[in-house]
Amino acid sequence: MTVKYTLLTAITLAHASAIANPAPVTDINRNRSAISTTQQAQPAGSMEQRLTALERIVEARSDAQLRLAQQLQLLLDEVSELRGVTETHTYQLDEILQRQRDIYQEIDRRVSAIQTTPSANIPTIPANTSAPAAGAAVYSSDVSENEAYDKAVNMVLKERRYDAAIPEFESFIKSYPDSGYAPNAHYWLGQLLFNNNELAKAKTHFERVVNNFPDSGKVADALLKLGQVAERENDKNTALRYYRQLLEKQPNATSAKLAQDRINALK
Repeated sequence: MTVKYTLLTAITLAHASAIANPAPVTDINRNRSAISTTQQAQPAGSMEQRLTALERIVEARSDAQLRLAQQLQLLLDEVSELRGVTETHTYQLDEILQRQRDIYQEIDRRVSAIQTTPSANIPTIPANTSAPAAGAAVYSSDVSENEAYDKAVNMVLKERRYDAAIPEFESFIKSYPDSGYAPNAHYWLGQLLFNNNELAKAKTHFERVVNNFPDSGKVADALLKLGQVAERENDKNTALRYYRQLLEKQPNATSAKLAQDRINALK
């Protein structure tokens, strides 16, 4: 009897405990809810990560495009600078060629004069005789005139004392305005002043060659220099006018090719 009572009591207590503590069922439901919440929250977090990644990609591409644009601008600036340097060198080369041409012409003039002029009994040229053309290659009968001109030219060709040669040519032109060397003297003086960037003075002497000595062999070179003076003064139309005048008057002159090159460059 006692044993039965004890077993019945144990069974009753176990049943009551099971009814009073339904914890396992609650925990299972709670875990299921947490898992569901996590599954729902995960896509939102993944989308945010994707947006962040896309923003980083866009920023990286923008930075790359900006760097590329900067590099392209630098290259364009360098190309422009190189073009300017090339044009400057071309211009300087033209001047060097022109100067060499002047030297060769002067040497040829002297050699021809020595070959064609007697060593003595040089005839006197009347005072009212017009100045001979530069290509005539005839020495003056005035020894001092020859010496004065040779002194000025030698300062350029031999001594390379260009600044000192300027007053020598000025003095020669003042002392012998009607000399057969006058067109050459004006041209040389204009060239020296041009090299010193004294453009107004240089222009005056080149114009005198063209206007006062139209038969001189220096007219073509003087017209070329007048065009170059106008270019330095940023007067494109005047430069083209002088270059075209050179081509019209002396199309076969050596300086005519340089004039044509400048016309092509200025168009």
